[in-house]
Amino acid sequence: MPRITVTSVLVDDQDKALRFYTETLGFVKKTEVPLGDHRWLTVVGPGEPDGVELLLEPDAHPAARVFKAALVADGIPFTSFGVDDARSEHARLVALGVQFTQEPLEMGPVVTAVLDDTCGNLIQIASRV
Repeated sequence: MPRITVTSVLVDDQDKALRFYTETLGFVKKTEVPLGDHRWLTVVGPGEPDGVELLLEPDAHPAARVFKAALVADGIPFTSFGVDDARSEHARLVALGVQFTQEPLEMGPVVTAVLDDTCGNLIQIASRV
């Protein structure tokens, strides 16, 4: 049966993305393989070295940039990350200067908030109530 081992987020700058996703969000770099002008660059959750890898994939293809801009214009997150407590994580990230387009909001059994990842994406964080 298939399983998810790698998923991607399209980024406008891999170095900037690596700093944001590790230093700010708290992911840990797992893989970095040079590939011409770009790299196969992945991060994993802290304490999950064998967990699903998040590929910080360059948005070099023109369609990727149009797609990302359309999502941002409509306020749609590119992906969602689970957190233990969305309200606490929101407060921690705001203290680090992260900009949010949606403050924590209870939506049935979950609390969500949406942040700007500084790399051209909106990212949702979510936790169970």
